[in-house]
This record gives sequence, structure tokens and C-alpha cells, in this order.
Amino acid sequence: MKIPFSPPYIDEAVINEVVDSLRSGWITSGPKVKALEEEIKVFSNAKEVLCVNSWTSGAIMMLRWLGVTAEDEVIVPAYTYSATA
Repeated sequence: MKIPFSPPYIDEAVINEVVDSLRSGWITSGPKVKALEEEIKVFSNAKEVLCVNSWTSGAIMMLRWLGVTAEDEVIVPAYTYSATA
């Protein structure tokens, strides 16, 4: 039995954005990332926004910011595939 796991929505607009990004030479930290960060700032009314490449990178950054060390215990959900894949 196949159970679909969040099939992606990919239309021509999405494909065009990906192709545009690839042709621009910027795949990280480029103008599209900055535009996304600005859009999120407006949407969320946040003072600052920083996009990272994965949930793991974001979690590590936040845990360090909060002062969590290797000696501390961090409890996370068991089902994290969609967040960490």
C-alpha cells in the first residue's frame, strides 16, 4: 500500500523560480533569500528574520543562543522526518 506523504505542489511558477535561481548563480544567501526574509518580516511583524538551510541548523542556533550545553537534556518529538529531511 502506498500512502502519499505530503505531495509537493509544483506548478510552472515554482519551476520558473527554481530555474531563475539556478541561472542566477546564487543558491544560498542570495537575493531571493533576502527577499524571503523581508517577506517573512512583514508577514510576522518580526524585527529580524534569518533563514537557515534546515530545522537542525535553526535548532542548533537557538539552543546555543539559549545557552544549552552538551550537559543539558533536550527532549524533541520522535517523529521528525519532515522537519529534518
